[in-house]
Amino acid sequence: MPTSIITTNTAISLLVVPLGMLMKLLTPNLKVLFFAGSLMASCQKNQVALTTASPAIVDSSGVNTPAAATLANTFNNMLGVNGFEWNVLSGDGSQIDENKLKAIKQFTGVRHYLDWSRIESQQGKYTFNPAHSGNWNYDAMYQRLKTENVDVLVCLKTCPDWLLQTYPADQRDAENVPMPYGADKSQPGSYVLQAKAAFQFAARYGGNKAVDASLLKIDNSQRWPGDGVNENKTGLGLIKYIECDNERDKWWKGDKAHQTAQEYAANLSAFYDGNKGSLGKDVGVKNADPNMKVVMAGLAAADPAYVSAMIDWCKQNRGYKADGNVNLCFDIINYHLYTNNNKSNGGTATQGLAPELSEASQIASSFVNLANANHLPVWVTEAGFDVNTQSPQRALAVGNKSEILTQADWLLRTALLYERNSVQKLFFYILYDDNLSSSTQYASSGLVLPNFTNRPAANYIVQAKNLIGGYSFQKTICIDPIVDIYKNGTKTIYVLVVPDQKQRTATFDLLLAGINKVTFHTLSATSTTTIDESKTVTNGKLSVTVTETPVFVEVN
Repeated sequence: MPTSIITTNTAISLLVVPLGMLMKLLTPNLKVLFFAGSLMASCQKNQVALTTASPAIVDSSGVNTPAAATLANTFNNMLGVNGFEWNVLSGDGSQIDENKLKAIKQFTGVRHYLDWSRIESQQGKYTFNPAHSGNWNYDAMYQRLKTENVDVLVCLKTCPDWLLQTYPADQRDAENVPMPYGADKSQPGSYVLQAKAAFQFAARYGGNKAVDASLLKIDNSQRWPGDGVNENKTGLGLIKYIECDNERDKWWKGDKAHQTAQEYAANLSAFYDGNKGSLGKDVGVKNADPNMKVVMAGLAAADPAYVSAMIDWCKQNRGYKADGNVNLCFDIINYHLYTNNNKSNGGTATQGLAPELSEASQIASSFVNLANANHLPVWVTEAGFDVNTQSPQRALAVGNKSEILTQADWLLRTALLYERNSVQKLFFYILYDDNLSSSTQYASSGLVLPNFTNRPAANYIVQAKNLIGGYSFQKTICIDPIVDIYKNGTKTIYVLVVPDQKQRTATFDLLLAGINKVTFHTLSATSTTTIDESKTVTNGKLSVTVTETPVFVEVN
């Protein structure tokens, strides 16, 4: 059969591996280096666990270098979370709740679900501080999150009540396609109302202070004596990313809510720049702030073909830029993936699935390949696991680990997987449970409890942030157990984990020539501080016991 030859960088030994096996193991965007020897099979996924008697020995120096884009993408970008304004602001919406802030700022990013009706409760009248729907002070929230170095992606979603009034009573759903009833879903002009809201938001929270003040439609009225008055503001520089709605491929809600790729591209073209400026000066994000990045709505079905069809629509309807690239109406590709035993985000799944055992790597590679061809980054803005024991998206109790501990393992391993596969940002779903007692999928995916105590998942995330947040993935030197190398300048940390869900362990020997000591970091489920131990390297080799919880070896 066809073969592929892999050699060590010291040319000590040679191993012949079937090409089909190699291609199955390696995805196009996964930078992996295998080293040969009689125990090579022990470093292959789905092989038997390593034993103390015969550990796999892998040269940890490596030879391959990641692309510049990966070098620049630190692990911090994998540690975002989904949340709402009430997760930051006080009950009356007017100011920061410091206890809530303490919980959310543990994460490096927040995907803020912002209902369109919050900022435009009456058509053509915009309010932000206070918002006339909910009284929220978005100025204070976004300013404080920026001060705390928390990146915010604003997901502007759902239809306001005044827009839903155009629909027959039995078809009014906040998640309808964002256009008046009866409009043509294939035409950008049908989405002008949503695109005007996007302009007003970007004018206020983007970085362009030169927005024409005559285009602002701020409602300066008071609802009652002493009520706060909204002020005209531009270029506050608080938001860099805005997402055009959420899961626009929502087939489960029927035609009134579902958009084909072509229909959503038309929607995005209005939202992005007013369909290349044809819909008016006050329409579209880019007409308010050319530098604000527009993120396409996260796809519920993680299908690159949907994005390819959007790109084709742009070729036909927006043409090409002067540099020869397609004039796209989005800056960032975005999808959602909840790994489970149905390999989907819904349907007949009965339980969650460890990320490495799922199709997550292959899907990421497909999206990244498509993105690279069009010079775009890829984000995953929803991924998570429930802890309710009846949920079809639940993390499993594995051996002596509860569902809550497995949730922690799998979420951190999800972040490591996406960093390994060149995804640029990840946001976990979600900060707090919607309903812990509910078996509905996604209802018990929270990372923090109502009393602001962390679940183990949040503790793991904070510890990983403190350890490798400023580091970038370099390469994988073994795939079972997985051994990743992260670097930050001259500093190196190895991350090791068994990619399984049956409490399997392995023993792995790191070859660390010239190194005398390392610091071994073990994650704590009950604290945000790792358990650290100095270990001596003997004869250039360190034997590491690896489990399904990631461990970190810091080279001193």
